[in-house]
Amino acid sequence: MDDSEYERIRDKQLHDLMGEHREGQLAAKAGVLELDTSNFDGVIGAGGLVLVDFWAEWCGPCKSMHPIFERMAKKYPGIKFARVNVDNAQPIAHRYGVQAIPTFVMFRDGSPADRMTGAVGEPGIHMIAKKHLGL
Repeated sequence: MDDSEYERIRDKQLHDLMGEHREGQLAAKAGVLELDTSNFDGVIGAGGLVLVDFWAEWCGPCKSMHPIFERMAKKYPGIKFARVNVDNAQPIAHRYGVQAIPTFVMFRDGSPADRMTGAVGEPGIHMIAKKHLGL
């Protein structure tokens, strides 16, 4: 294989890799972050608005909120949406006094600013998002 063919293949592979990287970044921005004890403080402490869904696998109302929460993450790009599985991150749930699930906590610049408990549906997520975005 000559050098020009090698360079063409290398350039195409690099271009494809960069495209996948950018698509992954966009998906992460529009998606819901999974938080645990290893990354919670970093994400919350980074500032801005972060709406955290405290949930568990065995919780029916929590599961019913997952698709709603994902849709709202796309609708409100000014808010980071994240979830914490309370069974896998009990210290975080205890730190914020989560005693019932699902519980949604809005963090503003690293501090809890608001809270809702229960399967609040789209109206609840809309309400808390609009309130903190000033809409």
